[in-house]
Amino acid sequence: MHVDLVSESEHESLIELLCELHAYYNNGAQISPELVRGHLLENLLGTASPHRLVVASDVDGRVSGLAAITLVYSLVEAALDKRKHCQLKELYVRSSARGQGMGRALMAWVARYAFEQGCLRIDWPVKASNARGIAFYEGLGAERIVERLSYRLNGPEIVRLADEAG
Repeated sequence: MHVDLVSESEHESLIELLCELHAYYNNGAQISPELVRGHLLENLLGTASPHRLVVASDVDGRVSGLAAITLVYSLVEAALDKRKHCQLKELYVRSSARGQGMGRALMAWVARYAFEQGCLRIDWPVKASNARGIAFYEGLGAERIVERLSYRLNGPEIVRLADEAG
């Protein structure tokens, strides 16, 4: 297994994985690989993207795991050891590759990278119903932040609120 930032030679295999990820979050709904390819190249890997995509691939170069991370600065903490942290946007391992250490290898890579970049904290959301993921994260030594909740505004609510700004 090889873990590193995604390379151009891994794009096609990553597109397959992103299609599986889409189906995972959307009750099996399929998405066009061409649509995913455009999104990957124009947005996720685009020059304005704050994300870094880390992949785990097998000996044949097939991507079977993904971590998407962003390095951010705190608005609250100015102390050198607290001001910068890593936000894990997504951790996903192909269903056929789970239980083989790929998730742990991705998280270890992310931890090393974050530390090398001056981050002493990694934060991420997880679905409350993802018992296997929660057990995995707690097995890494992660602690649940109980005072944090997650909120979302969708299209109509965004438009309505934006209208208030004139």
